[in-house]
Amino acid sequence: MKTRARRSALTAAAVVSSFALALSGCSGSDSGSDAKTGQGFPETLTLAAVPAENSADLKASYEPLIKLLEKETGAKVEFVQASDYAGVVEGMIADNVDLAFFGPFAYVVAGLNGAKITPLGAVIEEKGAEPGYQSYGLAKADNASVNGLKDFAGKKVCFVDPSSTSGFLYPSAGLIEEGVIKSGSEADISAAMTPIYAGGHDASALSIKSGDCDAGFAFDSMVDTTMVEKGDLAPGDLKTVWKSEMIAGSVFAANDDLGTEAVDKLKSLFTEKANAEVMQSEGFCEGDGCLITDERAWGVVAVDDSAYDGVRKVCEVTGSEKCKS
Repeated sequence: MKTRARRSALTAAAVVSSFALALSGCSGSDSGSDAKTGQGFPETLTLAAVPAENSADLKASYEPLIKLLEKETGAKVEFVQASDYAGVVEGMIADNVDLAFFGPFAYVVAGLNGAKITPLGAVIEEKGAEPGYQSYGLAKADNASVNGLKDFAGKKVCFVDPSSTSGFLYPSAGLIEEGVIKSGSEADISAAMTPIYAGGHDASALSIKSGDCDAGFAFDSMVDTTMVEKGDLAPGDLKTVWKSEMIAGSVFAANDDLGTEAVDKLKSLFTEKANAEVMQSEGFCEGDGCLITDERAWGVVAVDDSAYDGVRKVCEVTGSEKCKS
């Protein structure tokens, strides 16, 4: 296993662009990358994630998990809030990131681009649930001109991010199936409609509500639960005019450069202890504050790489440039 330098540029408070995250190794200082904790982990573990919703402090959503990781590994966890998935993928490839929370599309793209990573587990919304979710095609409830994906043609349409699974990839496949676009290329999409990249699932939904977008996409629980509970949406503000097939769950992944023993320990840690019950019993959080990630997940369950073959198939259908190495 090659030696890796810990970069001071990757600080817990950093909100970085993909370019900055990918090139952070060009500056900064080593902090003893060969040193290990008593549990066999580097003294510092870098965890990176991208907001599913607009957030100035994404770290707060990960705090219970960070506390659990620090206790179980003996390492200091540095959290990085990246501005897009491309930055997290590049960070993994450059060995600047040890752990990451990926949407399914970003996880597949990371592998296609040479990142050597192992899935540690997929998130579930509640105990006993199966990992997975759906993309919604949405319009304002009183918008009589949009009742299906065919009606998205010629409209201002909110997508989330070109690397978002439920905010771009699966919607592109749906639009192809309906004959609205020929491929998932951004050029084809722009020829058929006016795409607006909102940057977050909540931002996409709010832009539809406000009328800034005639229609758009977001993932199911963001619209059905999270934004309603926060008061950002009221039941009936939006209508769902399309639903995707079930998508494999968002996933935590480890950089294989950590070594097989450390990765195996992390896999057990995530699937056995990264859940609301354990974190609350450990005193890391209370009540609703025990949900992890800004997807507000109950916990993590085991998942195999093969679970993401459906995403790979949609990559083939759309011909998305993002799916290519």
